[in-house]
Amino acid sequence: MLRNPNGLSYAVMVLLAADIVFDVLLGAIEVRFLFTDVTTDFFDPAVFGTLDLNVAYSMAFTLFVATGIVFIVWFHRLRKNAEVWAGDLQSRKPGWAIGGWFIPLANLWIPQGIAADIWRASRWQPYAADGKGEMTLLRSWWTFFAVGMVVDRIAAQLYKRAETAEAYTTAAYWSLAAYALDIVAAVLAILFVRRLTSMQHAKATGMIPAAQ
Repeated sequence: MLRNPNGLSYAVMVLLAADIVFDVLLGAIEVRFLFTDVTTDFFDPAVFGTLDLNVAYSMAFTLFVATGIVFIVWFHRLRKNAEVWAGDLQSRKPGWAIGGWFIPLANLWIPQGIAADIWRASRWQPYAADGKGEMTLLRSWWTFFAVGMVVDRIAAQLYKRAETAEAYTTAAYWSLAAYALDIVAAVLAILFVRRLTSMQHAKATGMIPAAQ
């Protein structure tokens, strides 16, 4: 039974846009940190004005979790729809569209493979060979997302172990790189969500195919 993913897709895109705003804000904080005396308290209002950084980071984390939950619900719904159109093309059961995100290391490739299966099932000719450049958006989004996750974890570890000014500076640069990758990944994710939802909507309603 097909289920309409449009409402969820709008929610995902709004949340991703909000994530971008917070990434820009927190990235700006990192930049300011690089030009601030690191011997001062990082959370001192005298350094960063009236902004409460603990609140900012807590809000960003909460938003990230909310985005992840809504995205996975949307992703699972599209995977269930793909089962209707081309179940034999799906290399993993629908449950993997949820569980695959929570397996350490394997979550760097399992969701991408599921997304590719959903994409093929959602186009007008599921069994046709992939067109030239057809998967570019998907692969680009996933590359930036996966690399961003790795860089973010490296930055977190560097901050945790930092004891010198040089170490804090190095961690800040890694953190900035992670924010930059996250922003690009979020933009591409919005485009991916929009495209794949449009493909499923067009196929379900018999409308003119979305651009592929």
